[in-house]
Amino acid sequence: MSRDNNKSAAPIYAVAALWVLWMILFPLYSLGHYILLVLSSLILYNIVTNAGLKKVRRKQQPEKQRAEPEKKASTGNEQVDKLIKDRDLAVKEMRRLDDNIKDEKISRQINDLEATTQKIFDYVIVHPDKVGQISKFLNYYLPTTLKLLNTYDRMGARGVEGENITGTMQKVEDTLEMVVNAFHKQLDTLFAGEAIDVSADITVMENLMKNEGLTDDGLGRYNITQE
Repeated sequence: MSRDNNKSAAPIYAVAALWVLWMILFPLYSLGHYILLVLSSLILYNIVTNAGLKKVRRKQQPEKQRAEPEKKASTGNEQVDKLIKDRDLAVKEMRRLDDNIKDEKISRQINDLEATTQKIFDYVIVHPDKVGQISKFLNYYLPTTLKLLNTYDRMGARGVEGENITGTMQKVEDTLEMVVNAFHKQLDTLFAGEAIDVSADITVMENLMKNEGLTDDGLGRYNITQE
């Protein structure tokens, strides 16, 4: 109860303080001076009252209604959750580097690396049993590539030419094409098992269709036999 009384008295205390300060600093020789002081008091009273009401409302709001950082839903699989997190971080960093680096050729290569990286992660997220196939990609190739690009970005941003800076940047440029091809091969390797399965399925299906006389050769043999 006493807390409410203190809050309601705050505007009165503020107005009283205003009157004291006004009488010390400004003259009160005419009716106009008093009218100005009264108007100022009303304005101050309303300001302090409204501020007190807002403070009370904020305190009365339940904790659960306060904004909290958005949390991404877990898949229930820690390994998959980590893959999703690593994918998002890698893609975000590549996009940042692409925005910073103005060289068109490097930018195209970064876009290629970003797209391939996304596909590699997306495949393994759906097939987590394949994560062992990309262990070197995850633990060395990808982080080293990002490190090289960051070095290139920092050196280029300084705008200073020198033997060490120019030579290092040129080495990164010369290496990127090889890195792009390596990322492509890593993605292609993931599909090797599916390619074998598809080939086996096609072979079995072709043999069955031939035996049933459903292919061109099979239909010819079937018609001759009937005659």
